[in-house]
Amino acid sequence: MNQTLLTLVCPPSIERVVVDWLLEQPEITGFTSSEAYGHGSDPEKLNLIEQVEGRKKQVIFYVHMELEYAHTSVQRLKEDLKGTGIHYWLVPMIDAGYS
Repeated sequence: MNQTLLTLVCPPSIERVVVDWLLEQPEITGFTSSEAYGHGSDPEKLNLIEQVEGRKKQVIFYVHMELEYAHTSVQRLKEDLKGTGIHYWLVPMIDAGYS
């Protein structure tokens, strides 16, 4: 199995843009999204309210896909959504399926 999990983390302000972009990608057949909070020690990345709360609201997207398609998608992401601050990572999948 040459599967990977592509994870994207973005600000809520561009959630709709990312959803639309993911739906337009031919190699992506589905994905999951959820709200999350980022925590860190770099105050320059947080506005005043986020600094007081100690967290930053984020949206996370999970895409299970073939590794070769993931690399293509990441390259396209870098081109199409350049400058949006989306953080991503790829993690190998050991196993996946349905029960």
